[in-house]
Amino acid sequence: CRVLLNLRTSQPFEEVLEDLGQVLKMNGAKKMFTVSGQEVRSFSQLRNEFADEDTFYLGIGTVGATASPGVMLSPVRRSRSRAPQTAIVEDISKQQRARSKSRPRALYAPESEIVRTNDYTLLEVLKEEPVRVTIKGLRRTFYPPIHHAPVDNTPPEKKMLLEWVYGYRGTDSRKNLWVLPTGELLYYVAAVAVMFDRDEETQRHYIGHTEDIQCMDLHPSREMVASGQRAGRNRKTQAHIRIWSTETLQTLYVFGMGEFEVGVAAVAFSHLNGGSYVLGVDAGRESILSVWQWQWGHLLGKVATLQEELTGAVFHPLDDNLMITHGRGHLTFWNRRKDGFFERTDIIKPPSRTLITSLQFEQDGDVITADSDGFITIYSVDADGAYFVRMEFEAHNKGVGALVMLSEGTLLSGGEKDRRIAAWDSLQNYKKITDTKLPDVFGGVRSIYPQRPGRNDGNIYVGTTKNNILEGSLQRRFNQVVFGHGRQLWGLAVHPDDEIFATAGHDKNIALWRKNKLIWTTQVSFECISLSFHPFGVALATGSTEGHLLILNSESGQIVNTIRVCGSPLNCVGFNPTGDLIAIASQNGSIYLFRVSRDGFSYKKSNKIRGSQPLMQMDWSSDSNYLQTVTADYDLSFWDVKSLSPEKSPIAMKDVKWYTHNSTVGFMVAGKLTVINI
Repeated sequence: CRVLLNLRTSQPFEEVLEDLGQVLKMNGAKKMFTVSGQEVRSFSQLRNEFADEDTFYLGIGTVGATASPGVMLSPVRRSRSRAPQTAIVEDISKQQRARSKSRPRALYAPESEIVRTNDYTLLEVLKEEPVRVTIKGLRRTFYPPIHHAPVDNTPPEKKMLLEWVYGYRGTDSRKNLWVLPTGELLYYVAAVAVMFDRDEETQRHYIGHTEDIQCMDLHPSREMVASGQRAGRNRKTQAHIRIWSTETLQTLYVFGMGEFEVGVAAVAFSHLNGGSYVLGVDAGRESILSVWQWQWGHLLGKVATLQEELTGAVFHPLDDNLMITHGRGHLTFWNRRKDGFFERTDIIKPPSRTLITSLQFEQDGDVITADSDGFITIYSVDADGAYFVRMEFEAHNKGVGALVMLSEGTLLSGGEKDRRIAAWDSLQNYKKITDTKLPDVFGGVRSIYPQRPGRNDGNIYVGTTKNNILEGSLQRRFNQVVFGHGRQLWGLAVHPDDEIFATAGHDKNIALWRKNKLIWTTQVSFECISLSFHPFGVALATGSTEGHLLILNSESGQIVNTIRVCGSPLNCVGFNPTGDLIAIASQNGSIYLFRVSRDGFSYKKSNKIRGSQPLMQMDWSSDSNYLQTVTADYDLSFWDVKSLSPEKSPIAMKDVKWYTHNSTVGFMVAGKLTVINI
């Protein structure tokens, strides 16, 4: 077979030979020879030393001048002979000596100049340069199909707008739930501050942050918010604090750029001066406490607290120059002097390892703390200004997750482990008034806030450790307001015909949503990491970390079938377009095929395609003959379903049409970036 080679390509000589070998399906063909057997090592030799030669051979070993015609095999015939595989390569540079510099560079000759044989149509596969992307330091090549949309780098006419944020971050954050004067719930998820109106079932979002929000505080006026973010990898994502309006969602002030090393671990407004001061604590090793006059962006002072596992920091409500930090084995008062220096008073210090989890104040300024041992402690001030323990009592079994002092003097406490919410009368020496226990499915208490601040109706919101928000009171049951997966969310599938999608995660919960409304949740026995709807939409398949395939009725959430596939995690599952086959890609590198009947509810094992690399994403071809997968190292692999074998030539697969595009690498999903560090 003949190939026309363009010497003016910008591609390295070795890569051109490798591409030619893949086109001709000649594994290991990485050398070029003249008819007389001399090896060609560069484009320079082709242009100079072999300028008079028109024909060359591509092969594995040395090719002599006496080579018989039988050695010049096309890829179609090579498997029928044991002779060395070679191909004739012709230099077309003599036909195209003049080229306009304004014309784009082409890797190979135009289609009109391609030599075609009866067995194989060559190099139409390479009429356009492939995309080369470096991922995690390794270079990968993706070949374009013959027919695809032209490249258009102009910005799209429309922009995406954030419509809804699902879930709540209660697993690893504290003091993260408030109520605005409008009645909206305020909380944060990832880099978004969410304002949720339960009555209108709408959300507003503040999206000014460039990295995950780590802490937040509501201004005494309840019309502004201070939020601090963690540090990213570049200057645009430095850790800082933002002040923004809850009414207009406009950013009012940004400060702290370059001051916070790792992130902002705590942020709080002052009280007496109308919230003119803001404190922030760096999440770095020294846990530096800084105080700012935020309207001007002035840093009033800072001090290294040198405390590990800091859980919070606040201003004293009766003194804007007195700040309190708390965490693992420490409760410290910081008095900022006029010269900007801080006087330190340790109330709790090493060797104590008690974790102070939450802090509140009585109306006269006495300090109330809760700790990881389940105790609540009240500190008062003596005549000399020294703090002492006035009272201490065990409120919960193990850790206390939240404290809140209501306006009438009732202290509410929530347990992280025992899931109890208790009310204590601060005016009667903290006599217990009543308590209640949350169901296990909701998790422990992370945050408490009154539904109508200032009113004594007993209705509260509760954020939980399993990422739920509840509403209720100690006199009645609690109802779920916001559902979130309690652990990592890995499975996501969209219904083929309806505006419905399903989610699954390590928390063993599977949920079905219609837009922003939760339809049902089902608790299963395994951690689920993959999801797929049957093409008819009535069955939902999910793969678990223990190698089980679960089939659910998508209308009711009921489990109708459980199949043991293997002993490795089932990282991706997918039905073919007709719904009579399901492919299951595993962590062990193999793909398991099952025959499907009864609209997706009956399964029978069919075949297995063996592999070695963990598979993370998968797509069926539109004709159900092939699969493409992405490994954990971001290698794109192809599989022949009929022969149950891998397809080693990516060029041969370039024109296959895919039923889905779950794979995160490939020509059709390649962006403008050519170097990706994950």
